[in-house]
Amino acid sequence: MTDRQIDRIIEMAWEDRTTFDAIKYQFGLKEQEVIALMRKEMKPSSFKLWRKRVSGRSTKHQAKRDFQKGRFKCTRQRGISNNKVSKRY
Repeated sequence: MTDRQIDRIIEMAWEDRTTFDAIKYQFGLKEQEVIALMRKEMKPSSFKLWRKRVSGRSTKHQAKRDFQKGRFKCTRQRGISNNKVSKRY
């Protein structure tokens, strides 16, 4: 794997809503392989922090999610109109 691919996998693994299934689909790595990659590429303290964060998180597993299709959108997220972010005056 290239450095760019490894960086992207690490980035996706840190994201709360990116599932291990998505990483497997894009890069062909199973959850255990992602964990091994994270252990190898990160400092021990950063890896421990990530494992603590990811362990038991339902959003990292497709089968445990509350929603199946579409993107999660926060109720406080602003709408976008005409390709410009709405501004508050």
